[in-house]
Amino acid sequence: MVKSCMVLSLEEVEARSILTKSGIPGVDYCINPYIGCSHGCRYCYATFMKRFTRHTQMWGHFVDVKLNAPQLLKKQLEKAKRGNVILSSVTDPYQLAEAKYRITRQCLEVLLQYQYPVEILTKSPLVSRDIDLISRFDDISVGLTITTDDEKIKRIFEPKAPPIGARLGALRKLHEKGISTFVFVGPVLPMNPETLAGMIRPYADSVVVDTMNYAFKTERIYKGLNMNLWLDKHFLDDVVNRLAAALDIPVEVL
Repeated sequence: MVKSCMVLSLEEVEARSILTKSGIPGVDYCINPYIGCSHGCRYCYATFMKRFTRHTQMWGHFVDVKLNAPQLLKKQLEKAKRGNVILSSVTDPYQLAEAKYRITRQCLEVLLQYQYPVEILTKSPLVSRDIDLISRFDDISVGLTITTDDEKIKRIFEPKAPPIGARLGALRKLHEKGISTFVFVGPVLPMNPETLAGMIRPYADSVVVDTMNYAFKTERIYKGLNMNLWLDKHFLDDVVNRLAAALDIPVEVL
């Protein structure tokens, strides 16, 4: 069944597998409840997924909902070797479709039965909906991706993603419930690093900074904004150093 919402094509599909082995260091498995992402971030590395799908739409304009993901996950976990799981690696598990379909929540319910160690990474405040489940895991952490302190910059690079303030609000709710939280700063967008540090410091237990800034995707944007300096590695390194210096919590730079 295909539904249209403005320029977003939403399709319900049956997946063949949902628990996939990961190539991410320290992560054994990935769970991606959706194919595609409605956030439409201009720098997104996951656009390579189009090579494996039949979609002709631009990235950010289609989402496939894996309806059978929870049932499939239960079957796979019965045979899988125990390991760390990330939600998600090439989609956002709490994008708009999740509000209706609750696929991510159902997958968490299955993971909770087995008490697998879980890491959640999202740009969406919807993650706070599932605090009741998340708080019951023995080993879980939740990360909010926050790439800048400037909402205008956010709208340019992450046009349909939730506002920065909404992400911070979710981070605060999780932190106040005693859930392990982190902020993922990647890519490093134009920012005041000291301001960003002040925004995230009260609610994050740690910060991960990804300096792979996908310049080949963003060069035209920066040139159009007369912000070429943000393509310079030495300048970015200085910004990252300032950000790390302004934080009194653990910072990992990738």
